[in-house]
Amino acid sequence: MIYAVGHVSGAHMNPAVTIAFAAVRHFPWKQVPVYGAAQLTGAISASFTLRVLLHPIKHVGTTSPSGSDLQALIMEIVVTFSMMFITSAVATDSKAIGELAGIAVGSAVCITSILAGPVSGGSMNPARTIGPALASDQYKGIWIYMVGPVTGTLMGAWCYNLIRMTDNAISPRSFSFKLRRMEEQDGEV
Repeated sequence: MIYAVGHVSGAHMNPAVTIAFAAVRHFPWKQVPVYGAAQLTGAISASFTLRVLLHPIKHVGTTSPSGSDLQALIMEIVVTFSMMFITSAVATDSKAIGELAGIAVGSAVCITSILAGPVSGGSMNPARTIGPALASDQYKGIWIYMVGPVTGTLMGAWCYNLIRMTDNAISPRSFSFKLRRMEEQDGEV
């Protein structure tokens, strides 16, 4: 889907990612509600479609904690942080190879879902949890999948921006790097 619609919408399928991109100024805040509505509509429509197609299965795609709520919350924060850090690196940094963004993000989602699956279900996406919860009428721990992914994506985007700012401060093109280089050369003479 990243390659299919990335050039149209930026492949925003996750409201937590959209919020994080807006928070670090890589996406306009005024478009966040429209994107969020589209993401929720897609998740809800897909979930009710699966409910009809897979009847009599009652819990189609629901995520709920298998351990404690705290374990699931921390897991969702950690895996969503990782996914967003990678997404920020490949989608917003001009030094990254853009053609590989879909593979990098898809791999991050796959690997973190495998890690988080046994603990939290590995949602990383509020819309991905809300849709199946509504279709299955199952809301156990749903707050985890709102708080965890938003917290994780915000932290991941902010951390990547911090690293990028630090990298730019000492890059060969930066003023501080050139100044340090001149000081080193003066000391060698």
